[in-house]
Amino acid sequence: MRELEGSLKIITNTGVLQYIFKGLAFTLVIAVTAVVLGILIGSVLALARNYCSGKISRIFKWLAIIYIEVFRNTPLLLWIFICVVFCPCPKFLAHKMFGLSTVEVRMLFKAAVALILFTSSVLAEIIRGGLNSVAQGQFEACRSQGFHTVQIMLYIVLPQAYRNIVPTLLSQVVTTIKDSSYLANVAVIELMARVRQIMNVAYQYNGMTTTNVSDVFVLFGFAALLYFIINFTLSCVVRTMQKRRRRPAAQTVRA
Repeated sequence: MRELEGSLKIITNTGVLQYIFKGLAFTLVIAVTAVVLGILIGSVLALARNYCSGKISRIFKWLAIIYIEVFRNTPLLLWIFICVVFCPCPKFLAHKMFGLSTVEVRMLFKAAVALILFTSSVLAEIIRGGLNSVAQGQFEACRSQGFHTVQIMLYIVLPQAYRNIVPTLLSQVVTTIKDSSYLANVAVIELMARVRQIMNVAYQYNGMTTTNVSDVFVLFGFAALLYFIINFTLSCVVRTMQKRRRRPAAQTVRA
Protein backbone atom coordinates (compact mmCIF):
# COMPACT_ATOMS: atom_id res chain seq x y z
CA MET A 1 0.00 0.00 0.00
CA ARG A 2 2.86 2.34 0.78
CA GLU A 3 4.26 1.86 -2.71
CA LEU A 4 0.86 2.47 -4.30
CA GLU A 5 0.35 5.64 -2.29
CA GLY A 6 3.76 6.84 -3.46
CA SER A 7 2.81 6.06 -7.07
CA LEU A 8 -0.46 7.97 -6.76
CA LYS A 9 1.48 10.98 -5.50
CA ILE A 10 3.14 11.15 -8.93
CA ILE A 11 -0.08 11.85 -10.84
CA THR A 12 -1.35 14.21 -8.16
CA ASN A 13 1.76 16.34 -8.50
CA THR A 14 0.77 19.60 -10.23
CA GLY A 15 4.00 19.84 -12.23
CA VAL A 16 3.70 16.24 -13.45
CA LEU A 17 0.07 16.72 -14.48
CA GLN A 18 0.90 19.89 -16.42
CA TYR A 19 3.74 18.08 -18.17
CA ILE A 20 1.49 15.15 -19.11
CA PHE A 21 -1.39 17.36 -20.30
CA LYS A 22 1.00 19.37 -22.48
CA GLY A 23 1.98 16.05 -24.06
CA LEU A 24 -1.70 15.27 -24.57
CA ALA A 25 -2.15 18.64 -26.26
CA PHE A 26 0.73 17.85 -28.64
CA THR A 27 -0.84 14.45 -29.35
CA LEU A 28 -4.18 16.04 -30.29
CA VAL A 29 -2.53 18.76 -32.40
CA ILE A 30 -0.47 16.17 -34.31
CA ALA A 31 -3.51 13.93 -34.83
CA VAL A 32 -5.77 16.77 -36.02
CA THR A 33 -3.05 18.10 -38.33
CA ALA A 34 -2.50 14.63 -39.77
CA VAL A 35 -6.24 14.17 -40.37
CA VAL A 36 -6.82 17.63 -41.92
CA LEU A 37 -3.83 17.40 -44.26
CA GLY A 38 -4.62 13.73 -44.82
CA ILE A 39 -8.10 14.68 -46.03
CA LEU A 40 -6.66 17.22 -48.47
CA ILE A 41 -3.99 14.88 -49.83
CA GLY A 42 -6.33 11.89 -49.69
CA SER A 43 -8.99 13.76 -51.68
CA VAL A 44 -6.51 14.47 -54.46
CA LEU A 45 -5.36 10.84 -54.45
CA ALA A 46 -8.94 9.51 -54.45
CA LEU A 47 -9.98 11.79 -57.32
CA ALA A 48 -6.89 10.82 -59.32
CA ARG A 49 -7.45 7.11 -58.73
CA ASN A 50 -11.14 7.25 -59.57
CA TYR A 51 -11.38 9.67 -62.46
CA CYS A 52 -7.99 10.00 -64.19
CA SER A 53 -8.63 7.55 -67.01
CA GLY A 54 -7.38 9.45 -70.06
CA LYS A 55 -4.22 8.54 -71.95
CA ILE A 56 -2.13 11.25 -70.26
CA SER A 57 -4.00 11.59 -66.97
CA ARG A 58 -3.72 7.83 -66.42
CA ILE A 59 -0.17 8.51 -65.20
CA PHE A 60 -1.61 10.36 -62.20
CA LYS A 61 -3.94 7.44 -61.54
CA TRP A 62 -1.07 4.97 -61.35
CA LEU A 63 0.98 7.34 -59.18
CA ALA A 64 -1.97 7.61 -56.80
CA ILE A 65 -2.38 3.82 -56.74
CA ILE A 66 1.32 3.30 -55.99
CA TYR A 67 1.28 5.93 -53.23
CA ILE A 68 -1.85 4.52 -51.58
CA GLU A 69 -0.84 0.87 -51.74
CA VAL A 70 2.75 1.43 -50.60
CA PHE A 71 1.83 3.44 -47.52
CA ARG A 72 -1.28 1.43 -46.60
CA ASN A 73 0.51 -1.91 -46.74
CA THR A 74 3.64 -0.99 -44.78
CA PRO A 75 4.00 -0.21 -41.05
CA LEU A 76 3.69 3.35 -39.81
CA LEU A 77 6.70 2.88 -37.53
CA LEU A 78 8.86 2.13 -40.59
CA TRP A 79 7.93 5.48 -42.17
CA ILE A 80 8.52 7.32 -38.91
CA PHE A 81 12.11 6.07 -38.83
CA ILE A 82 12.58 6.79 -42.56
CA CYS A 83 11.29 10.35 -42.20
CA VAL A 84 13.38 10.97 -39.08
CA VAL A 85 16.52 9.98 -40.99
CA PHE A 86 15.85 11.31 -44.49
CA CYS A 87 13.11 13.98 -44.32
CA PRO A 88 14.54 17.55 -44.51
CA CYS A 89 13.28 20.09 -42.00
CA PRO A 90 12.38 23.65 -43.08
CA LYS A 91 14.70 26.40 -41.86
CA PHE A 92 11.91 28.30 -40.10
CA LEU A 93 11.69 25.36 -37.66
CA ALA A 94 15.39 25.66 -36.76
CA HIS A 95 14.63 27.42 -33.48
CA LYS A 96 12.72 26.85 -30.26
CA MET A 97 8.93 26.71 -30.48
CA PHE A 98 6.07 25.83 -28.10
CA GLY A 99 8.53 25.40 -25.23
CA LEU A 100 10.44 22.71 -27.14
CA SER A 101 14.11 22.69 -28.02
CA THR A 102 15.29 22.98 -31.63
CA VAL A 103 16.00 19.25 -31.82
CA GLU A 104 12.57 18.38 -30.41
CA VAL A 105 10.82 20.69 -32.90
CA ARG A 106 12.65 19.08 -35.81
CA MET A 107 11.87 15.58 -34.60
CA LEU A 108 8.24 16.55 -34.08
CA PHE A 109 8.01 17.86 -37.66
CA LYS A 110 9.63 14.78 -39.20
CA ALA A 111 7.52 12.32 -37.24
CA ALA A 112 4.36 14.31 -38.05
CA VAL A 113 5.23 14.12 -41.77
CA ALA A 114 5.34 10.32 -41.52
CA LEU A 115 1.96 10.26 -39.78
CA ILE A 116 0.46 12.57 -42.43
CA LEU A 117 1.78 10.43 -45.31
CA PHE A 118 0.43 7.26 -43.74
CA THR A 119 -2.93 8.75 -42.75
CA SER A 120 -3.50 10.32 -46.18
CA SER A 121 -3.17 6.91 -47.86
CA VAL A 122 -5.84 5.43 -45.56
CA LEU A 123 -8.14 8.43 -45.92
CA ALA A 124 -7.76 8.28 -49.71
CA GLU A 125 -9.50 4.91 -49.76
CA ILE A 126 -12.18 6.10 -47.35
CA ILE A 127 -12.86 9.15 -49.53
CA ARG A 128 -12.84 6.97 -52.65
CA GLY A 129 -15.58 4.88 -51.05
CA GLY A 130 -17.56 8.08 -50.50
CA LEU A 131 -17.06 9.08 -54.13
CA ASN A 132 -18.30 5.69 -55.31
CA SER A 133 -21.43 6.10 -53.17
CA VAL A 134 -22.55 9.09 -55.26
CA ALA A 135 -24.96 7.97 -57.99
CA GLN A 136 -23.63 8.21 -61.54
CA GLY A 137 -26.88 9.80 -62.63
CA GLN A 138 -25.89 12.96 -60.79
CA PHE A 139 -22.89 13.40 -63.08
CA GLU A 140 -25.14 13.25 -66.13
CA ALA A 141 -27.66 15.63 -64.56
CA CYS A 142 -24.91 18.16 -63.78
CA ARG A 143 -23.46 17.99 -67.28
CA SER A 144 -26.91 18.54 -68.73
CA GLN A 145 -27.08 21.75 -66.68
CA GLY A 146 -23.79 23.00 -68.10
CA PHE A 147 -21.49 22.22 -65.16
CA HIS A 148 -17.90 21.37 -66.04
CA THR A 149 -15.92 18.65 -64.27
CA VAL A 150 -14.35 20.85 -61.57
CA GLN A 151 -17.71 22.38 -60.65
CA ILE A 152 -19.31 18.94 -60.48
CA MET A 153 -16.63 17.73 -58.08
CA LEU A 154 -16.53 20.81 -55.87
CA TYR A 155 -20.25 21.59 -55.61
CA ILE A 156 -22.00 18.24 -56.08
CA VAL A 157 -19.84 15.13 -55.66
CA LEU A 158 -17.32 15.94 -52.92
CA PRO A 159 -19.85 17.45 -50.45
CA GLN A 160 -21.98 14.31 -50.71
CA ALA A 161 -18.94 12.04 -50.49
CA TYR A 162 -17.66 13.78 -47.36
CA ARG A 163 -21.11 13.60 -45.76
CA ASN A 164 -21.30 9.86 -46.42
CA ILE A 165 -17.91 9.14 -44.84
CA VAL A 166 -18.25 11.22 -41.66
CA PRO A 167 -18.69 8.19 -39.32
CA THR A 168 -15.78 6.33 -40.95
CA LEU A 169 -13.72 9.51 -40.89
CA LEU A 170 -14.26 9.96 -37.15
CA SER A 171 -13.25 6.33 -36.63
CA GLN A 172 -10.02 7.06 -38.48
CA VAL A 173 -9.45 10.08 -36.22
CA VAL A 174 -9.61 7.69 -33.24
CA THR A 175 -7.08 5.41 -34.94
CA THR A 176 -4.79 8.34 -35.74
CA ILE A 177 -4.82 9.52 -32.12
CA LYS A 178 -3.78 6.04 -31.02
CA ASP A 179 -1.18 5.74 -33.80
CA SER A 180 0.44 8.98 -32.62
CA SER A 181 1.83 6.97 -29.67
CA TYR A 182 4.34 5.47 -32.14
CA LEU A 183 6.04 8.86 -32.20
CA ALA A 184 7.33 8.18 -28.68
CA ASN A 185 9.88 5.82 -30.28
CA VAL A 186 11.75 8.79 -31.78
CA ALA A 187 11.72 10.96 -28.64
CA VAL A 188 8.90 13.22 -29.81
CA ILE A 189 7.38 15.05 -26.85
CA GLU A 190 3.82 13.78 -27.04
CA LEU A 191 1.76 11.98 -24.41
CA MET A 192 3.45 8.56 -24.35
CA ALA A 193 6.94 10.04 -24.65
CA ARG A 194 6.31 12.29 -21.67
CA VAL A 195 4.89 9.45 -19.59
CA ARG A 196 8.01 7.42 -20.35
CA GLN A 197 10.20 10.35 -19.32
CA ILE A 198 8.36 10.69 -16.00
CA MET A 199 8.68 6.92 -15.57
CA ASN A 200 12.47 7.26 -15.72
CA VAL A 201 12.48 9.75 -12.81
CA ALA A 202 9.50 8.40 -10.88
CA TYR A 203 11.66 7.92 -7.78
CA GLN A 204 11.86 11.71 -7.47
CA TYR A 205 8.09 11.97 -6.99
CA ASN A 206 7.01 8.78 -5.21
CA GLY A 207 8.85 9.59 -1.98
CA MET A 208 11.13 6.56 -2.35
CA THR A 209 14.62 5.97 -3.67
CA THR A 210 13.63 3.54 -6.43
CA THR A 211 11.05 3.15 -9.17
CA ASN A 212 8.34 0.68 -8.18
CA VAL A 213 6.20 -1.67 -10.23
CA SER A 214 3.16 0.28 -9.10
CA ASP A 215 4.64 3.38 -10.75
CA VAL A 216 4.44 1.62 -14.10
CA PHE A 217 0.78 0.65 -13.62
CA VAL A 218 -0.24 4.07 -12.33
CA LEU A 219 1.54 6.17 -14.99
CA PHE A 220 0.71 4.05 -18.00
CA GLY A 221 -2.76 3.39 -16.63
CA PHE A 222 -3.31 7.14 -16.40
CA ALA A 223 -2.12 7.55 -20.01
CA ALA A 224 -4.47 4.74 -21.08
CA LEU A 225 -7.34 6.48 -19.29
CA LEU A 226 -6.68 9.73 -21.16
CA TYR A 227 -6.61 7.91 -24.51
CA PHE A 228 -9.79 6.04 -23.57
CA ILE A 229 -11.73 9.16 -22.58
CA ILE A 230 -10.89 10.98 -25.83
CA ASN A 231 -11.39 8.02 -28.15
CA PHE A 232 -14.52 6.75 -26.38
CA THR A 233 -16.06 10.21 -26.69
CA LEU A 234 -15.34 10.23 -30.43
CA SER A 235 -16.72 6.68 -30.73
CA CYS A 236 -19.95 7.80 -29.05
CA VAL A 237 -20.18 10.66 -31.55
CA VAL A 238 -19.76 8.15 -34.39
CA ARG A 239 -22.53 5.90 -33.04
CA THR A 240 -24.85 8.86 -32.56
CA MET A 241 -24.32 10.02 -36.14
CA GLN A 242 -24.88 6.51 -37.47
CA LYS A 243 -28.18 6.23 -35.53
CA ARG A 244 -29.35 9.58 -36.91
CA ARG A 245 -28.59 8.48 -40.45
CA ARG A 246 -30.55 5.24 -39.97
CA ARG A 247 -33.69 6.95 -38.64
CA PRO A 248 -34.65 8.79 -41.88
CA ALA A 249 -34.09 5.56 -43.83
CA ALA A 250 -36.32 3.61 -41.40
CA GLN A 251 -39.02 6.29 -41.59
CA THR A 252 -38.92 6.16 -45.39
CA VAL A 253 -39.38 2.39 -45.38
CA ARG A 254 -42.39 2.66 -43.03
CA ALA A 255 -43.95 5.33 -45.20
